[in-house]
Amino acid sequence: MPKPPLPDDAVELLKKPNPAVMAVVRADGTPITAPTWYLWEDGKIVLNFDASRKRLEHIRANPKVSISVLDEASWYTHVTVHGSIELQDDPDLVDIDRISTHYTGNPYPVRDQPRVTGYVTVDAYVGWGKLGT
Repeated sequence: MPKPPLPDDAVELLKKPNPAVMAVVRADGTPITAPTWYLWEDGKIVLNFDASRKRLEHIRANPKVSISVLDEASWYTHVTVHGSIELQDDPDLVDIDRISTHYTGNPYPVRDQPRVTGYVTVDAYVGWGKLGT
């Protein structure tokens, strides 16, 4: 699996509000996947979670994650990144608003639930389709 830096065409794919799926591992070793919004920022993937999500418990126990981003125009073109995630609270909902605006053009509508931001450092990646990876 290639190591960073990612090629320009993979970065261009990650900059867009494309469909994405995140994978984490439960304590018993079972993988769990879930659709997610993300941002590509400063060479990292930025995610945001409702603080009550079970996924956060799994991430805190094992911070290794994978995220597959699919080109909305052709899902045969996609990039998967593998890495470690660092978590921090998002008390003012700044990060979820940035991510929501990236996808919908509007701030996140739910304002009464605590949020947690995750920053994924890319350890390795694989691309498929029209990517030069």
